[in-house]
Amino acid sequence: MHPSFRSLTGAARPLALAALSLAVAGALFAPTNADASAFQLKENSAKGLGRAFAGATTAGGDVSVVVNNPAAMSELDGTYFQADVTAINFSAKFKGSAHDVLGRPISGGNGGDAGTTLPVPAFAFSTKVNDRVNVGLAFDVPFGFQTEYDKDWMGRYDAVKTKLQSLDATLSASYKVNDQFSLGVSAIAERTSAELTNAINFNAVGLSIQQGIGAQTAAGVAQIQAAAQAGQITPAQAAAMIQAAVAQGQAAAAGVAAVTPQGVDGFARVKGDSWSWGWQLGGLWKPTANDRVGLNYRSRISHDIEGTANFTTTAGYDLLLANPQLASSIPAFQRTPGKARLTNPAVASLSYWHQEEKFGLGMDLAWTQWSVMRQLTLHYANPGQPDTSLPFNWRDTWYASVGGDYYVNSKLTLRAGVAVDQAPMNAGNRDARVPDAARRMATFGIGYKASEQLEFNASYAHIFVSHAGVNGASSSTKDVLAGSFDDYGNLLSLSVQYKF
Repeated sequence: MHPSFRSLTGAARPLALAALSLAVAGALFAPTNADASAFQLKENSAKGLGRAFAGATTAGGDVSVVVNNPAAMSELDGTYFQADVTAINFSAKFKGSAHDVLGRPISGGNGGDAGTTLPVPAFAFSTKVNDRVNVGLAFDVPFGFQTEYDKDWMGRYDAVKTKLQSLDATLSASYKVNDQFSLGVSAIAERTSAELTNAINFNAVGLSIQQGIGAQTAAGVAQIQAAAQAGQITPAQAAAMIQAAVAQGQAAAAGVAAVTPQGVDGFARVKGDSWSWGWQLGGLWKPTANDRVGLNYRSRISHDIEGTANFTTTAGYDLLLANPQLASSIPAFQRTPGKARLTNPAVASLSYWHQEEKFGLGMDLAWTQWSVMRQLTLHYANPGQPDTSLPFNWRDTWYASVGGDYYVNSKLTLRAGVAVDQAPMNAGNRDARVPDAARRMATFGIGYKASEQLEFNASYAHIFVSHAGVNGASSSTKDVLAGSFDDYGNLLSLSVQYKF
Protein backbone atom coordinates (compact mmCIF):
# COMPACT_ATOMS: atom_id res chain seq x y z
CA MET A 1 0.00 0.00 0.00
CA HIS A 2 1.28 3.49 -0.88
CA PRO A 3 1.32 5.91 2.08
CA SER A 4 -0.69 9.01 1.12
CA PHE A 5 0.81 12.35 2.06
CA ARG A 6 -2.69 13.68 2.66
CA SER A 7 -3.08 11.37 5.61
CA LEU A 8 -0.21 13.14 7.39
CA THR A 9 -2.38 16.10 8.38
CA GLY A 10 -3.17 14.76 11.82
CA ALA A 11 0.44 14.02 12.68
CA ALA A 12 2.41 16.86 11.07
CA ARG A 13 0.05 19.80 11.34
CA PRO A 14 -0.22 20.16 15.16
CA LEU A 15 3.52 20.59 15.67
CA ALA A 16 3.95 23.03 12.80
CA LEU A 17 0.87 24.98 13.83
CA ALA A 18 2.28 25.16 17.33
CA ALA A 19 5.34 26.92 15.96
CA LEU A 20 3.08 29.38 14.15
CA SER A 21 0.92 29.82 17.24
CA LEU A 22 3.77 30.62 19.55
CA ALA A 23 5.30 33.05 17.07
CA VAL A 24 2.05 35.03 16.91
CA ALA A 25 1.55 34.66 20.67
CA GLY A 26 4.96 35.99 21.46
CA ALA A 27 4.48 39.09 19.38
CA LEU A 28 1.05 39.79 20.75
CA PHE A 29 2.28 39.34 24.31
CA ALA A 30 5.96 39.97 24.29
CA PRO A 31 6.88 40.84 26.61
CA THR A 32 14.02 47.04 28.59
CA ASN A 33 13.66 45.65 32.05
CA ALA A 34 13.99 48.35 34.69
CA ASP A 35 13.29 48.79 38.38
CA ALA A 36 9.91 47.05 38.41
CA SER A 37 9.13 43.40 37.82
CA ALA A 38 8.66 41.76 34.40
CA PHE A 39 8.04 44.55 31.85
CA GLN A 40 6.62 47.17 34.23
CA LEU A 41 8.36 50.58 34.30
CA LYS A 42 8.29 53.24 37.01
CA GLU A 43 10.65 55.66 35.26
CA ASN A 44 8.57 58.83 35.07
CA SER A 45 10.43 60.92 37.67
CA ALA A 46 14.13 61.62 38.26
CA LYS A 47 13.19 62.90 41.72
CA GLY A 48 11.39 59.68 42.54
CA LEU A 49 14.20 57.47 41.24
CA GLY A 50 16.70 59.26 43.50
CA ARG A 51 14.87 57.94 46.57
CA ALA A 52 13.90 54.54 44.99
CA PHE A 53 10.38 55.94 44.51
CA ALA A 54 9.79 55.96 48.27
CA GLY A 55 6.95 58.36 48.96
CA ALA A 56 6.60 58.89 45.21
CA THR A 57 2.98 59.99 45.43
CA THR A 58 3.28 62.13 48.56
CA ALA A 59 6.72 63.81 48.67
CA GLY A 60 5.48 67.02 47.02
CA GLY A 61 6.94 69.23 44.31
CA ASP A 62 6.91 66.41 41.73
CA VAL A 63 4.59 66.80 38.74
CA SER A 64 4.77 63.05 38.02
CA VAL A 65 1.91 62.69 40.51
CA VAL A 66 -0.34 63.36 37.51
CA VAL A 67 0.20 59.66 36.69
CA ASN A 68 1.29 58.32 40.09
CA ASN A 69 -1.48 59.76 42.31
CA PRO A 70 -3.74 62.49 40.88
CA ALA A 71 -4.95 63.47 44.35
CA ALA A 72 -1.47 64.78 45.19
CA MET A 73 -1.79 67.46 42.50
CA SER A 74 -3.58 69.49 45.18
CA GLU A 75 -0.12 70.09 46.69
CA LEU A 76 1.07 71.83 43.50
CA ASP A 77 0.31 75.54 43.92
CA GLY A 78 0.55 77.01 40.44
CA THR A 79 1.24 75.83 36.90
CA TYR A 80 4.08 73.36 36.31
CA PHE A 81 5.75 71.59 33.42
CA GLN A 82 8.16 68.70 33.99
CA ALA A 83 10.17 66.66 31.48
CA ASP A 84 12.05 63.50 32.48
CA VAL A 85 14.18 61.07 30.52
CA THR A 86 15.72 57.88 31.89
CA ALA A 87 18.44 55.89 30.14
CA ILE A 88 17.87 52.22 31.01
CA ASN A 89 20.79 49.86 30.59
CA PHE A 90 19.84 46.22 31.20
CA SER A 91 22.13 43.22 30.80
CA ALA A 92 21.07 39.56 30.47
CA LYS A 93 23.63 36.84 29.74
CA PHE A 94 22.71 33.15 29.51
CA LYS A 95 24.73 30.12 30.53
CA GLY A 96 23.42 26.63 29.88
CA SER A 97 22.50 24.12 27.21
CA ALA A 98 19.74 23.26 24.76
CA HIS A 99 18.52 20.09 23.06
CA ASP A 100 15.84 19.21 20.56
CA VAL A 101 12.86 16.88 20.88
CA LEU A 102 15.13 13.85 20.32
CA GLY A 103 17.62 14.97 22.97
CA ARG A 104 20.25 16.04 20.44
CA PRO A 105 22.29 19.15 21.37
CA ILE A 106 21.30 22.33 19.53
CA SER A 107 24.19 24.20 17.96
CA GLY A 108 25.00 27.81 18.76
CA GLY A 109 26.46 30.03 21.47
CA ASN A 110 24.94 31.55 24.60
CA GLY A 111 23.33 34.43 22.70
CA GLY A 112 25.60 37.28 23.80
CA ASP A 113 24.18 40.05 25.97
CA ALA A 114 20.44 40.16 25.30
CA GLY A 115 20.06 43.47 27.10
CA THR A 116 20.17 46.93 25.62
CA THR A 117 20.23 50.65 26.46
CA LEU A 118 17.12 52.65 25.69
CA PRO A 119 15.70 56.06 26.68
CA VAL A 120 12.33 56.25 28.46
CA PRO A 121 10.72 59.74 28.31
CA ALA A 122 7.98 61.25 30.46
CA PHE A 123 6.22 64.62 30.32
CA ALA A 124 3.80 66.07 32.87
CA PHE A 125 1.80 69.30 33.13
CA SER A 126 -0.32 70.47 36.07
CA THR A 127 -2.20 73.68 36.77
CA LYS A 128 -4.26 74.98 39.66
CA VAL A 129 -7.76 75.91 38.48
CA ASN A 130 -8.94 77.29 41.83
CA ASP A 131 -8.40 76.74 45.55
CA ARG A 132 -9.84 73.22 45.36
CA VAL A 133 -9.28 71.92 41.82
CA ASN A 134 -6.12 71.00 39.90
CA VAL A 135 -5.93 69.39 36.47
CA GLY A 136 -3.01 67.73 34.72
CA LEU A 137 -1.92 65.97 31.56
CA ALA A 138 0.97 63.51 31.23
CA PHE A 139 2.63 61.18 28.75
CA ASP A 140 4.72 58.23 29.98
CA VAL A 141 5.74 54.61 29.35
CA PRO A 142 4.33 52.38 32.14
CA PHE A 143 5.26 49.09 30.45
CA GLY A 144 8.20 48.31 28.20
CA PHE A 145 10.69 45.58 27.50
CA GLN A 146 13.34 44.62 24.97
CA THR A 147 15.73 41.69 24.68
CA GLU A 148 17.66 40.59 21.59
CA TYR A 149 19.98 37.58 21.24
CA ASP A 150 22.38 36.51 18.52
CA LYS A 151 20.36 35.00 15.68
CA ASP A 152 22.27 31.71 15.77
CA TRP A 153 22.27 31.13 19.55
CA MET A 154 21.17 27.82 21.08
CA GLY A 155 17.87 29.28 22.30
CA ARG A 156 16.90 30.80 18.95
CA TYR A 157 13.74 28.65 18.75
CA ASP A 158 12.55 30.24 22.01
CA ALA A 159 13.46 33.85 21.25
CA VAL A 160 15.67 36.15 19.23
CA LYS A 161 14.11 39.60 19.66
CA THR A 162 11.31 40.65 21.98
CA LYS A 163 10.05 44.22 22.23
CA LEU A 164 6.96 45.57 23.97
CA GLN A 165 5.98 49.16 24.67
CA SER A 166 2.90 50.77 26.18
CA LEU A 167 2.52 54.54 25.74
CA ASP A 168 0.04 56.33 28.00
CA ALA A 169 -1.69 59.69 27.76
CA THR A 170 -3.18 60.48 31.18
CA LEU A 171 -5.71 63.23 31.94
CA SER A 172 -6.07 63.82 35.70
CA ALA A 173 -8.00 66.00 38.10
CA SER A 174 -7.79 66.49 41.86
CA TYR A 175 -10.27 67.90 44.34
CA LYS A 176 -9.21 69.28 47.73
CA VAL A 177 -11.98 68.26 50.12
CA ASN A 178 -10.39 70.15 53.03
CA ASP A 179 -6.94 70.88 54.43
CA GLN A 180 -6.47 67.17 55.28
CA PHE A 181 -8.06 65.23 52.42
CA SER A 182 -7.80 65.33 48.62
CA LEU A 183 -9.20 63.01 45.98
CA GLY A 184 -8.07 62.42 42.39
CA VAL A 185 -9.16 60.62 39.26
CA SER A 186 -7.50 59.90 35.89
CA ALA A 187 -8.54 58.72 32.46
CA ILE A 188 -5.84 56.78 30.58
CA ALA A 189 -5.50 56.23 26.84
CA GLU A 190 -2.95 53.51 26.16
CA ARG A 191 -1.32 52.24 22.99
CA THR A 192 0.54 48.94 23.25
CA SER A 193 2.75 47.61 20.46
CA ALA A 194 4.85 44.47 20.25
CA GLU A 195 7.44 42.87 18.00
CA LEU A 196 8.89 39.37 18.22
CA THR A 197 11.27 37.26 16.20
CA ASN A 198 12.49 33.69 16.59
CA ALA A 199 13.91 30.88 14.48
CA ILE A 200 11.69 27.99 13.34
CA ASN A 201 13.05 24.47 13.72
CA PHE A 202 12.03 22.91 10.40
CA ASN A 203 13.99 19.80 11.31
CA ALA A 204 11.47 19.23 14.11
CA VAL A 205 8.60 19.87 11.70
CA GLY A 206 10.19 17.34 9.35
CA LEU A 207 10.41 14.82 12.19
CA SER A 208 6.68 15.23 12.73
CA ILE A 209 6.04 14.54 9.03
CA GLN A 210 8.23 11.42 9.25
CA GLN A 211 6.23 10.26 12.26
CA GLY A 212 3.08 10.71 10.20
CA ILE A 213 4.57 8.61 7.41
CA GLY A 214 5.46 5.93 9.96
CA ALA A 215 1.93 5.97 11.38
CA GLN A 216 0.41 5.73 7.91
CA THR A 217 2.74 2.87 6.99
CA ALA A 218 1.82 1.00 10.18
CA ALA A 219 -1.87 1.48 9.41
CA GLY A 220 -1.37 0.11 5.91
CA VAL A 221 0.49 -2.93 7.22
CA ALA A 222 -2.32 -3.57 9.68
CA GLN A 223 -4.88 -3.48 6.86
CA ILE A 224 -2.83 -5.95 4.82
CA GLN A 225 -2.51 -8.29 7.79
CA ALA A 226 -6.26 -8.09 8.41
CA ALA A 227 -6.96 -8.94 4.77
CA ALA A 228 -4.64 -11.95 4.98
CA GLN A 229 -6.33 -13.19 8.15
CA ALA A 230 -9.72 -12.84 6.46
CA GLY A 231 -8.49 -14.94 3.56
CA GLN A 232 -8.83 -12.13 1.06
CA ILE A 233 -5.17 -12.43 0.01
CA THR A 234 -2.60 -15.17 0.38
CA PRO A 235 0.20 -14.99 2.96
CA ALA A 236 2.74 -14.64 0.17
CA GLN A 237 0.83 -11.72 -1.32
CA ALA A 238 0.56 -10.13 2.11
CA ALA A 239 4.29 -10.46 2.75
CA ALA A 240 5.12 -8.88 -0.61
CA MET A 241 2.67 -6.02 -0.07
CA ILE A 242 3.98 -5.36 3.44
CA GLN A 243 7.54 -5.32 2.17
CA ALA A 244 6.61 -2.83 -0.57
CA ALA A 245 4.64 -0.58 1.83
CA VAL A 246 7.48 -0.50 4.33
CA ALA A 247 10.03 0.28 1.61
CA GLN A 248 7.88 3.11 0.24
CA GLY A 249 7.35 4.52 3.71
CA GLN A 250 11.05 4.41 4.48
CA ALA A 251 11.88 6.08 1.18
CA ALA A 252 9.32 8.84 1.78
CA ALA A 253 10.59 9.45 5.34
CA ALA A 254 14.18 9.52 4.09
CA GLY A 255 13.22 12.09 1.46
CA VAL A 256 11.64 14.32 4.12
CA ALA A 257 14.70 13.93 6.36
CA ALA A 258 17.00 14.88 3.51
CA VAL A 259 15.28 18.22 2.88
CA THR A 260 14.80 19.14 6.56
CA PRO A 261 18.26 18.58 8.08
CA GLN A 262 19.09 19.62 11.64
CA GLY A 263 20.22 23.23 12.00
CA VAL A 264 18.64 24.53 8.77
CA ASP A 265 16.08 26.96 10.16
CA GLY A 266 13.32 29.26 9.10
CA PHE A 267 12.53 32.58 10.74
CA ALA A 268 9.40 34.25 12.12
CA ARG A 269 8.74 37.93 12.70
CA VAL A 270 5.49 39.20 14.18
CA LYS A 271 4.20 42.67 15.01
CA GLY A 272 0.98 43.77 16.67
CA ASP A 273 -0.60 46.81 18.34
CA SER A 274 -3.76 48.06 20.03
CA TRP A 275 -5.39 51.10 21.67
CA SER A 276 -7.35 50.79 24.89
CA TRP A 277 -8.59 52.76 27.91
CA GLY A 278 -8.11 52.65 31.68
CA TRP A 279 -8.57 54.72 34.81
CA GLN A 280 -7.13 55.37 38.24
CA LEU A 281 -8.28 56.72 41.59
CA GLY A 282 -6.12 58.39 44.21
CA GLY A 283 -6.38 59.80 47.70
CA LEU A 284 -4.14 62.01 49.86
CA TRP A 285 -4.40 62.34 53.64
CA LYS A 286 -2.43 64.81 55.76
CA PRO A 287 -2.83 63.63 59.38
CA THR A 288 -0.35 66.27 60.59
CA ALA A 289 1.40 69.28 59.13
CA ASN A 290 4.52 67.13 58.53
CA ASP A 291 3.02 63.83 57.42
CA ARG A 292 1.30 62.74 54.21
CA VAL A 293 -0.22 59.38 53.22
CA GLY A 294 -1.15 58.57 49.63
CA LEU A 295 -3.16 55.70 48.20
CA ASN A 296 -3.55 55.09 44.47
CA TYR A 297 -5.17 52.39 42.35
CA ARG A 298 -4.54 52.07 38.62
CA SER A 299 -6.91 49.78 36.74
CA ARG A 300 -5.80 46.92 34.57
CA ILE A 301 -6.08 47.68 30.86
CA SER A 302 -7.07 44.97 28.38
CA HIS A 303 -5.95 45.12 24.77
CA ASP A 304 -7.33 43.23 21.80
CA ILE A 305 -4.04 43.22 19.96
CA GLU A 306 -4.03 42.43 16.27
CA GLY A 307 -0.80 41.27 14.67
CA THR A 308 0.63 39.95 11.45
CA ALA A 309 3.14 37.11 11.22
CA ASN A 310 5.74 36.89 8.45
CA PHE A 311 7.82 33.77 7.85
CA THR A 312 10.98 32.79 6.02
CA THR A 313 10.99 29.11 5.06
CA THR A 314 13.88 26.92 3.91
CA ALA A 315 14.62 25.61 0.42
CA GLY A 316 13.98 22.07 1.62
CA TYR A 317 10.62 22.92 3.14
CA ASP A 318 9.66 24.72 -0.05
CA LEU A 319 10.31 21.46 -1.90
CA LEU A 320 7.83 19.70 0.37
CA LEU A 321 5.28 22.44 -0.27
CA ALA A 322 5.82 22.03 -4.02
CA ASN A 323 4.48 18.48 -3.76
CA PRO A 324 0.75 18.84 -4.55
CA GLN A 325 -0.15 15.92 -2.28
CA LEU A 326 1.83 17.28 0.67
CA ALA A 327 1.00 20.97 0.24
CA SER A 328 -2.50 20.52 1.65
CA SER A 329 -1.25 18.52 4.63
CA ILE A 330 1.30 20.87 6.20
CA PRO A 331 1.17 24.60 6.97
CA ALA A 332 2.82 26.84 4.41
CA PHE A 333 4.09 29.33 7.03
CA GLN A 334 2.68 32.18 5.00
CA ARG A 335 1.83 35.72 6.13
CA THR A 336 -1.19 35.49 8.39
CA PRO A 337 -3.05 37.73 10.86
CA GLY A 338 -3.78 36.83 14.47
CA LYS A 339 -5.54 38.36 17.45
CA ALA A 340 -5.13 37.96 21.21
CA ARG A 341 -6.28 39.69 24.38
CA LEU A 342 -3.40 41.05 26.46
CA THR A 343 -4.08 42.61 29.86
CA ASN A 344 -1.63 45.03 31.47
CA PRO A 345 -1.94 44.52 35.24
CA ALA A 346 -3.64 46.64 37.86
CA VAL A 347 -1.32 48.41 40.33
CA ALA A 348 -2.12 49.59 43.87
CA SER A 349 0.33 51.69 45.87
CA LEU A 350 0.56 53.06 49.40
CA SER A 351 2.99 55.93 50.09
CA TYR A 352 4.08 57.74 53.23
CA TRP A 353 6.16 60.91 53.56
CA HIS A 354 7.43 62.72 56.65
CA GLN A 355 8.74 66.24 56.19
CA GLU A 356 11.23 68.11 58.39
CA GLU A 357 13.11 71.35 57.80
CA LYS A 358 16.39 69.67 56.80
CA PHE A 359 15.18 66.32 55.49
CA GLY A 360 12.26 64.27 54.24
CA LEU A 361 11.74 60.52 54.68
CA GLY A 362 9.41 58.28 52.69
CA MET A 363 8.26 54.70 52.26
CA ASP A 364 6.39 52.98 49.46
CA LEU A 365 4.57 49.68 49.09
CA ALA A 366 3.10 48.64 45.73
CA TRP A 367 1.20 45.56 44.54
CA THR A 368 1.06 44.53 40.87
CA GLN A 369 -1.60 42.11 39.64
CA TRP A 370 0.60 39.94 37.41
CA SER A 371 -1.74 37.00 38.03
CA VAL A 372 -3.83 38.32 35.11
CA MET A 373 -1.11 36.70 32.97
CA ARG A 374 -2.30 33.14 33.53
CA GLN A 375 -2.61 32.26 29.87
CA LEU A 376 -2.93 33.83 26.46
CA THR A 377 -5.50 32.58 23.97
CA LEU A 378 -4.94 33.29 20.28
CA HIS A 379 -7.59 33.44 17.60
CA TYR A 380 -6.59 33.12 13.95
CA ALA A 381 -8.11 34.66 10.84
CA ASN A 382 -7.71 31.32 9.09
CA PRO A 383 -10.60 29.12 10.29
CA GLY A 384 -8.46 26.05 9.61
CA GLN A 385 -6.17 26.99 12.47
CA PRO A 386 -7.70 26.20 15.89
CA ASP A 387 -7.42 28.59 18.81
CA THR A 388 -4.29 28.16 20.91
CA SER A 389 -3.92 28.74 24.67
CA LEU A 390 -0.45 29.39 26.02
CA PRO A 391 0.14 29.14 29.80
CA PHE A 392 2.21 31.74 31.67
CA ASN A 393 1.03 31.25 35.26
CA TRP A 394 2.59 34.43 36.62
CA ARG A 395 1.87 35.51 40.20
CA ASP A 396 1.19 38.88 41.85
CA THR A 397 4.23 40.80 43.09
CA TRP A 398 5.15 43.33 45.79
CA TYR A 399 7.54 46.30 45.61
CA ALA A 400 8.81 48.00 48.77
CA SER A 401 11.17 50.95 49.14
CA VAL A 402 12.48 53.45 51.67
CA GLY A 403 14.33 56.66 50.89
CA GLY A 404 14.56 60.34 51.50
CA ASP A 405 15.85 63.84 50.76
CA TYR A 406 18.48 65.90 52.56
CA TYR A 407 18.34 69.66 52.00
CA VAL A 408 21.92 70.95 51.96
CA ASN A 409 20.64 74.48 51.46
CA SER A 410 17.77 76.25 49.74
CA LYS A 411 19.10 75.29 46.31
CA LEU A 412 20.75 71.86 46.68
CA THR A 413 19.03 68.57 47.61
CA LEU A 414 20.63 65.13 47.99
CA ARG A 415 18.61 61.91 47.72
CA ALA A 416 19.09 58.20 48.37
CA GLY A 417 16.96 55.07 48.63
CA VAL A 418 16.79 51.28 48.53
CA ALA A 419 14.10 48.93 47.23
CA VAL A 420 13.24 45.25 46.87
CA ASP A 421 10.99 43.86 44.14
CA GLN A 422 9.57 40.40 43.51
CA ALA A 423 9.42 38.70 40.10
CA PRO A 424 6.16 37.17 38.80
CA MET A 425 7.85 34.02 37.50
CA ASN A 426 10.23 31.37 38.84
CA ALA A 427 12.63 28.82 37.37
CA GLY A 428 9.72 26.60 36.38
CA ASN A 429 8.05 29.15 34.10
CA ARG A 430 10.88 31.57 33.29
CA ASP A 431 11.87 31.82 29.62
CA ALA A 432 14.32 33.63 27.39
CA ARG A 433 11.90 36.39 26.39
CA VAL A 434 11.54 37.82 29.92
CA PRO A 435 14.59 36.53 31.90
CA ASP A 436 13.52 38.33 35.07
CA ALA A 437 14.10 37.52 38.75
CA ALA A 438 13.75 39.20 42.16
CA ARG A 439 15.63 42.48 42.43
CA ARG A 440 17.27 44.81 44.91
CA MET A 441 17.90 48.43 44.00
CA ALA A 442 20.20 51.14 45.43
CA THR A 443 19.74 54.74 44.26
CA PHE A 444 21.01 58.23 44.84
CA GLY A 445 20.18 61.61 43.30
CA ILE A 446 20.75 65.33 43.36
CA GLY A 447 18.47 68.29 42.79
CA TYR A 448 19.38 71.91 42.05
CA LYS A 449 16.93 74.79 42.19
CA ALA A 450 18.33 77.42 39.83
CA SER A 451 15.54 79.90 40.61
CA GLU A 452 12.05 80.02 42.03
CA GLN A 453 10.81 78.86 38.64
CA LEU A 454 13.51 76.46 37.36
CA GLU A 455 14.68 73.18 38.90
CA PHE A 456 16.98 70.38 37.68
CA ASN A 457 17.25 66.81 38.99
CA ALA A 458 19.50 63.84 38.24
CA SER A 459 19.48 60.32 39.69
CA TYR A 460 21.32 57.03 39.31
CA ALA A 461 20.24 53.50 40.29
CA HIS A 462 21.88 50.10 40.15
CA ILE A 463 19.71 46.96 40.09
CA PHE A 464 21.00 43.72 41.57
CA VAL A 465 19.09 40.75 40.11
CA SER A 466 18.86 37.39 41.85
CA HIS A 467 19.79 34.10 40.21
CA ALA A 468 17.43 33.63 37.26
CA GLY A 469 17.30 29.90 36.67
CA VAL A 470 15.56 28.25 33.72
CA ASN A 471 14.37 24.72 34.39
CA GLY A 472 13.81 23.50 30.86
CA ALA A 473 11.89 26.17 28.96
CA SER A 474 10.28 24.49 25.95
CA SER A 475 9.73 26.03 22.52
CA SER A 476 6.75 25.28 20.28
CA THR A 477 8.75 22.53 18.55
CA LYS A 478 9.72 20.97 21.92
CA ASP A 479 13.27 22.31 21.95
CA VAL A 480 14.42 22.59 25.58
CA LEU A 481 16.55 25.39 27.04
CA ALA A 482 18.03 24.95 30.53
CA GLY A 483 20.50 27.04 32.53
CA SER A 484 20.45 30.48 34.12
CA PHE A 485 20.67 34.19 33.35
CA ASP A 486 23.09 36.67 34.89
CA ASP A 487 21.19 39.98 34.96
CA TYR A 488 21.78 43.52 36.19
CA GLY A 489 20.57 47.02 35.39
CA ASN A 490 21.74 50.63 35.50
CA LEU A 491 19.47 53.68 35.34
CA LEU A 492 20.39 57.32 34.78
CA SER A 493 17.56 59.83 34.96
CA LEU A 494 17.48 63.57 34.26
CA SER A 495 14.64 66.05 34.59
CA VAL A 496 13.82 69.72 34.31
CA GLN A 497 10.84 71.38 36.01
CA TYR A 498 9.53 74.86 35.32
CA LYS A 499 6.92 76.74 37.31
CA PHE A 500 5.07 79.41 35.42
